[in-house]
Amino acid sequence: MAVTSQREASTVDAAEVERFAALADEWWDPRGKMAVLHRFNPVRLAFIRDAACARFGRDPKRLDGLAGLRILDIGCGGGILCEPLARLGARVVGADPASANIAAARLHAQAGGLAIDYRATTAEALADAGERFDVVLAMEVVEHVSDVPLFVARCVEMVNPGGLMVAATINRTLKSFALAIVGAEYVLRWLPRGTHQWDRFVTPDELEGAMERAGLRVTDERGVIYNILADRWQLANDPDVNYMVVAEKPAP
Repeated sequence: MAVTSQREASTVDAAEVERFAALADEWWDPRGKMAVLHRFNPVRLAFIRDAACARFGRDPKRLDGLAGLRILDIGCGGGILCEPLARLGARVVGADPASANIAAARLHAQAGGLAIDYRATTAEALADAGERFDVVLAMEVVEHVSDVPLFVARCVEMVNPGGLMVAATINRTLKSFALAIVGAEYVLRWLPRGTHQWDRFVTPDELEGAMERAGLRVTDERGVIYNILADRWQLANDPDVNYMVVAEKPAP
């Protein structure tokens, strides 16, 4: 029986890639199907910025606080997160297996005069090519891959010693089913129906366990909630639905 090595295996789910590729024209419409991601962006950007600045001794208040840091955004979609990271001075590589998403991202970056290295590729291909980064991001992507431990392991390969991996995803709880699927997709219609599958959500223990087995040390975990009164997303101590994790690779 043939055995597939980690280097040969793929974590890409073709159906998920097709689903998001069909939304390529929607990425930069703040009132369209990606509206919730646009509203979610400030809290995740601040979380990444603060974690990177703390790790690399930078001032998070500086407009160029991420200057010189090489950052990979896996599953970057249309570049909603890549662009503000680039404006903070980071050297950003945005990777997505859907070529339609990369085309949309490139067009928008060019219109804004931003130099972002967008690639229609996968985490596996980048890791196999020996790419290395100060920060590897897997934001709202692990719930869409076919093999979470393998995906995390390939991402970890690309983190420089002393660097960080930051991930954001959705917990697998009854509360997340009620809010992230029934509420967000069917009642409020924040997201297209079918965007998420509850059984593919990932618990903090599962995600952090995969990170630690791959050689990282988890340094922070924060929940993210929607504050109805303030009409914005914010960090919280409640990881029952959305949450973000920071992990570092020990320096030699």
